[in-house]
Order: sequence, then C-alpha cells, then structure tokens
Amino acid sequence: MDKFNPDTELLERLSWLINLRWLALGGVVITIIFSHSVLRLNLPLFSLGLITAILGIYNLLFYLCLPRVTPETTSELYARASRSANWQIAADLIALATLIHFSGGIENPFIFYFIFHMIIASSLLSRRASFRQATFAVTLFFLVAFLEYYGILAHYGLGRFITNDQYQNAIYITGVAVVFTTTLYIAVYLATSITTRLRQRERILEETNELLKEKDRVKSEYVLRVTHDIKEHLAAIQGCLEPVIIGLAGELNPPQFDLIQRATLRTGKLTQFVKALLEITRIKLSQEFRMEYFPIKEAVDNALSFISLKAENKDIKITTHIDPQVDKIRGAKEYIQEVMVNLLANSVKYTPRHGRIELTIIDRGNEILLAVKDTGIGIPKEELSMIFEEFHRADNAKAVERDGTGLGLSLVKQIVEGHNGTVWVESEEGKGSAFFVTLPK
Repeated sequence: MDKFNPDTELLERLSWLINLRWLALGGVVITIIFSHSVLRLNLPLFSLGLITAILGIYNLLFYLCLPRVTPETTSELYARASRSANWQIAADLIALATLIHFSGGIENPFIFYFIFHMIIASSLLSRRASFRQATFAVTLFFLVAFLEYYGILAHYGLGRFITNDQYQNAIYITGVAVVFTTTLYIAVYLATSITTRLRQRERILEETNELLKEKDRVKSEYVLRVTHDIKEHLAAIQGCLEPVIIGLAGELNPPQFDLIQRATLRTGKLTQFVKALLEITRIKLSQEFRMEYFPIKEAVDNALSFISLKAENKDIKITTHIDPQVDKIRGAKEYIQEVMVNLLANSVKYTPRHGRIELTIIDRGNEILLAVKDTGIGIPKEELSMIFEEFHRADNAKAVERDGTGLGLSLVKQIVEGHNGTVWVESEEGKGSAFFVTLPK
C-alpha cells in the first residue's frame, strides 16, 4: 500500500476530474448533434457551441495550471489544490447552468446532472466547501428558473417534448425547486459522510500497514541475528567433523565413519538452509542491491558450472540460447547468478534421468526474458500459487527429495522483485515446468 498523502491524493483526483471533463465534453457535443440532427430540436447551436468551446478551453487551462509536486511547493500544495478544485467545480456548475438555460431551462431533464457535480465535489472538497458548492448550484438553478419565469432571460423550449410552457408554471417551478434543492443537499451529506469514513479507513489501514512493516522489520532483524549465530555454530561443528572424517583424529571403524558422515551431510544441508534464510532476511531488510553492468553470458556460464556435474550424473541434457542482442544488463551480478543457479538446480533435482533442461534468454527491448524449462515432475495445479512462498514445497517434490529448505524460489522472487522484475511459473504435473523471469536491461 502506498503511503497515504492528502496532497498527492487530491492532485490525483483533480487529474481524474480533468480527464472526466474531457469525456463530458464529448458527451455534450454528441448530445447537441443528436438533438439537432435526429430529434430536430430548434436549439441555439451557436450559443451551445460557444459554451462547449469555452468548456474545452478552461479545462485545458486547468490542466496546464494543475499544481505539481515539488519540494518547494509541498508545504502549500494542499491549499493550492483545494483552491483549484473549488474553482473547477464552480466553473462546471456555471457551464452546466448555461447549457441548461439554452436547452429548455427548468424543463430540461438534464438539470439533475447537478447531482453528479455534488458527488464529485464531495470527493474532492471538505464537507463545508461541498455544501457551499451545493448552495451555489441551487442559486444558479433559481436564477435560471426565475429569470426565465419573469422574462428577463429568453426561454429556449424543447419543442414537441414539452408541449406546455412549464417554465411559466409557478407550482411546477416550486415543486421542482424543492425536490432539486433537497436532493442536492442530501446527496452532499451522504457523499461527504461516505468519503469521510473512507478517508478515515484509509488512514487507519495506512497506520496498520506501517505498524506491520515495523513488526516485520523487527522480526527480520531478530531472524538475522539468530541465523547468523546458528551459522557460526554450524561452521564450528563442520570444522570439528571434517578432520575426523578424513582420519586426522585417528582411524574410524565402519559404524563410526557412517555416523560421522551422516552428521557431516546433515550439517551441510542445515548450513545451506541457514545461508538461504540469511540472504532472504538481508534482502528484506535492505531492499537494495549494488547495481553494475555485467555480461549476462558470463553469469550464465558461472551458473551452469555450479550444476553441470549434478546434471551429468543424471544424464540430463542442458541447452542454452542467448539472443545476440543481449549483451550487458544492469543489476547485482551475484544475485542474478543466484537466480539462475536456483532455477537450474531445481530443474536438475526434479527432472528424472535422461531428461532435458532449456535455458533461454530473449531480448524484449528494455528488458530481457529468462526462461528455464524442464521435463521434470511438474507442479500440482493447486500449489502453483504458493510455489514462491517461504518454506513451501510441493507434495510431489517432497516425495522425490525429502530434504529441502523451501527457500530457493522465495529467494528468487525477492531478488527479481528487488530488480523491478517479475517472475512466474507455468507447469503441469507430470509434464515439466517452465519458470520465467523478466529483468530490466
């Protein structure tokens, strides 16, 4: 969740209002053409066209004068944006009232489009400002209605759609005025109430999100300290076991050798687990990588050297293809290499003997697409959405390889997203898997 900021939030809504006004402008033009060409209404096209043009001009001006977020203007940004919102709503109300006057006045059913403006005002302005705009809209309504009623303004009728001159019917005007006025004020009250509640909820969610982030940071720091201590103890244990297993501490009988060998193997696996956990925790805490340009082919060759022996032992054929256009990319070389190693190692681990693995890197303009496809056991459909979660291992993977950390793919996801890339998987159980990674060049 992005941090809640009333300044930028109001600017986003103002930008939305300007875009909405362009759509409304198109709707006005279509309505005028339809009324004249299809409905054959005798309306003052010049006046309506002039108002439409003015609407387009001031919308462009409001766009050009939209406050921008800069360090110098941040302190007064909200006040400027609020003033701009008030002026825009007021200008829209005047434009709507003028369009209504030249197209039937109080007899025009589009007069209730004022309600839409009240809802928009309620989403942009404070409750007090929204009620002021509602009062301004009611004033404009009464001006149009009574100035036409007393003949001060000319009335432009809707022809056969309104056969009686309702604009001269005092009872009709009074009834419409009461409904119009109460509807506008009720709409503002309801809309501002809902908007206020939503803004309060958003602030609460933002505060909760920040609290969760802080708790996650504290947890990650704790995990980092604990795993670091565990890693040191494991290194000490390995340092004691290695001399024994190679015979420096004396000759071992077969049962002793078997026990020491199993202890060494388990210690090695636990060390790998702790290293992966440490790496994930460091990435979570720092969210930063030391970026530099490096040849992608060099990273591929290094990654292949890590897993080539295991692939040969299972008689698995690995093919690679790198687009000639892909040369150097910007990123943390060791981490990108770690992504390849993890994906390739998983493919080797879960691909049966005599299988195939393809590593492909394709140029896609500003980014590259890295794909690792295999003919392995695949991933059950119901587990695809969880495959990048920490400590998660698919059931069929556990059957093939009982020991595993469940951290490799989570580490891949952390690294890729830290490079502003994306990672996803396509797989079918029993038919292999394909992992895809996009990275900015």
